[in-house]
Amino acid sequence: MRSVAWYALPLFFIIILLLVTGCAQPPRTCPAPVSVDISNVEQLTMDDDLPFRFPMEDMSNRFVIDAANFASHGTTSRGPEFHAAEDTFRPAGTGVYAIADGRITYSGPMGGYGLLIIIDHPQANLYSLYGHLSPSMWHLKSGRVEKGDLIAYLGEAHENGGTRENPLRTHLHLGLRAGQKSDYPTRGQWRWMAGWIAPCPQGLGWLQPSLVITNQEIPEGGFQAPTGNFFNKWAVELIMGGVYLVGAVSMLVFGLRTDKPYVMMLSGAVLFAAGVYFFSTGWNMSYLMFMLGVLLVAAGLWVLIRRFHDKSESLIQDD
Repeated sequence: MRSVAWYALPLFFIIILLLVTGCAQPPRTCPAPVSVDISNVEQLTMDDDLPFRFPMEDMSNRFVIDAANFASHGTTSRGPEFHAAEDTFRPAGTGVYAIADGRITYSGPMGGYGLLIIIDHPQANLYSLYGHLSPSMWHLKSGRVEKGDLIAYLGEAHENGGTRENPLRTHLHLGLRAGQKSDYPTRGQWRWMAGWIAPCPQGLGWLQPSLVITNQEIPEGGFQAPTGNFFNKWAVELIMGGVYLVGAVSMLVFGLRTDKPYVMMLSGAVLFAAGVYFFSTGWNMSYLMFMLGVLLVAAGLWVLIRRFHDKSESLIQDD
């Protein structure tokens, strides 16, 4: 009973942390977005000396957001939330271009986004997020890009985050955020790939894309990312990582005490496979899962080698 209680304590602590972090109540209103004049959008696109451009051609009078404006309020499956980006509706197959020079830090499937591409722009200390792209058409997977480089195409209604049964109207979900992708966790309200969040987007570093692009100004030192409370920012990431850490350590202790190497090796393989999956979704803690998986497999192999060595020694002594 004592051993069971000892293993239960960390899980109990984690549950308490989850309950505490879930108690924060989001504000009911957010600052309204700034009205933006985009009549000169083509000029912005053509001028190579400017730092930013709009992500699609012929954006005049098409950056009107008729579903979700920046910081607009709506209700998702999680409840009342705010939109952390701007949506632009165009036909499937429309080309999407990098808004500025940078480096692709994520390109792949991402749940309701269909195909998602993230580009870090260190010269401005911000990153751009392009959602609802086509996973079946050509798209960039990695590397550096220059402003105006074609990166992907808008996806069909059944592949851009929707399905044939529940198609999603084709549009580009464009997010801009102060800081770099690595400055933010993968889970929680501060997550780097957020589309709808409970807190005000402005308080978490999200910027109004059309305003940044039309202003064409980069503050000295770049856009300043909000610091935020460390635990509030990384709580979900740390808690999920803690769950896997406690589980891995528990299996390691159990396997060593009971001399069950195959249990440790199987657990390590499962943990490593989970790390591969989470790595594909951009989860930072996937590296921890890789290390824990390797540790469990190595410990299991060590027990097997020791068992084989002891058995060999015993046979030699018997002879």
